[in-house]
Amino acid sequence: MSEYINNFSKREEQLKEVIKQLHAGKTVAELRERFNDLLQGATSAEIVKIEQALIAEGLPIEQVQFLCDIHVALFKQSLDQELPPEMQPGHPIYTFRAENEFAELLLHAMDEKMMQLAQHDSNALRKELAADMNKLGQFTVHYLRKENLLFPILEKYNFSGPSSVMWGVHDEIRTALKKLGEEFQNEETSSHHLNDAYQAVQHKIREMFYKEDHILFPSALERLQPEDWETIYRAEEQLGFAYVSRGKDWQPVTEKDTERREVESEEKPQNKEMKMDELSLHVGKLSAQQVDLLLRNLPVDVTFVDENDQVAFYSQSRERIFARTPAVIGRKVQMCHPPASVDKVQRILDDFRAKKRNEADFWIQMNGKFIHIRYYAIFDDEGVYRGTIEVTQDITKLRQLQGEKRLLDD
Repeated sequence: MSEYINNFSKREEQLKEVIKQLHAGKTVAELRERFNDLLQGATSAEIVKIEQALIAEGLPIEQVQFLCDIHVALFKQSLDQELPPEMQPGHPIYTFRAENEFAELLLHAMDEKMMQLAQHDSNALRKELAADMNKLGQFTVHYLRKENLLFPILEKYNFSGPSSVMWGVHDEIRTALKKLGEEFQNEETSSHHLNDAYQAVQHKIREMFYKEDHILFPSALERLQPEDWETIYRAEEQLGFAYVSRGKDWQPVTEKDTERREVESEEKPQNKEMKMDELSLHVGKLSAQQVDLLLRNLPVDVTFVDENDQVAFYSQSRERIFARTPAVIGRKVQMCHPPASVDKVQRILDDFRAKKRNEADFWIQMNGKFIHIRYYAIFDDEGVYRGTIEVTQDITKLRQLQGEKRLLDD
C-alpha cells in the first residue's frame, strides 16, 4: 500500500510539473509528445487536485483562469475517455447539463446567423441576433446556481480552486454578453467586430460546457452526499433555471426519509414551543417568531457575517436584490464574491477589525434599479469586533422623492 501511495504521489508531482512548464511557455504539442504516457491516464480528479495545489502554492487564480483552457486541451485526450455523468431528470446535475444542451442549440443557430451577417449585413439580421443575445444572456442563471449552490457545498469538501477559477470566467462571460448585446443595437458597429466579439464569447461558453462535464460535475458527484444534493434541489427554484423546467423522475427525499422526519418531529414537540420563547433584547422583548417575521419583512436585505468571517444569517425578504441560499450559511464571506472583488471585501473586514472605519458603502445601477449597499462593523460592549452587517436596498424610488407628503393616499 505504501508503495502505491508513493507512486500515486510521484505521479501527481510529475503532472504538476507538466502544468508548471505549460505556464512557463511550453506548448501543448511539445508537452504531449514528451509526457504522452503520463498524460494518457490523467483523470479529472487529478487535474482538479493539481490546480488547487498550484493555487495553494501561490499561483494567482487569474493566471490559472487565463490558462485553464490550455490545461483542458493538454489533458483532453484522457478526459474524453471519461463518460459524462448520467442522471435522472430532476437531479441538479441533469438540469445543469440540460441547460448546456439548450444553450448549445442556441449558439449553433447564432453561428449560422453570424456567417450570414458576414456575407450580407442587414438590420433585420442584426435585430434577430440582438434578440438571440438577449436570450443567451438568460443562460447566466446557470452560473448563478453554480456559484450559490454547488460551489459553497464543494468548498466543504476542500474543493475550491477550480470553482474560484470558474467564477472568474463566469464574470468574463457575463460582461462580454452584456457588451455584445449593446453593440448589436448600435448600427455603427461593424459586422467584423461583432463576429470577433461573438467568436470570443461563444468559445468561452462552450469551453465551460466541457469543463463542467469532464471536471466539475464528476468531481461533485464523487464528493457530495445525498443530503447535499437535497440542499441544492430545495433551493434551485428560488434562483431559477435557463430554458428548461426541472424534471420529476429524481426525488431528493425517499418516503422512508419523510416518515423518519415526521416521527422525529412528533417525538420533539418542544421545538414548536421554543419558537415562541421570548428573547430579552437591549430594548424590549420579542419572540423568536416575531424576530423572524420582522427580519423577513424589512424593506432591505440584511446579511450578518460573524467575527470569523463566516456568513451566519441573511434575511429572506420578499424581493431579494442579490441571490442568497441556505448553502451560504457557514461559508467564508470571501468565497461569496467573485475573485476580482475579494481584495475589496478583505480590506473592509481588515479596516473594521482595526477600527480604521465603522462603515463602508457603495452604489451600483443594476437592471434599471439604483442599489445602495452598506457595511457596518459590529462591536460588543467591551469593544470587541463581533462581525459585519451588510444592508442592501433598492433606493430607485427614494431618489425620485421631492417636496413633502403628509397625508395617506386613499
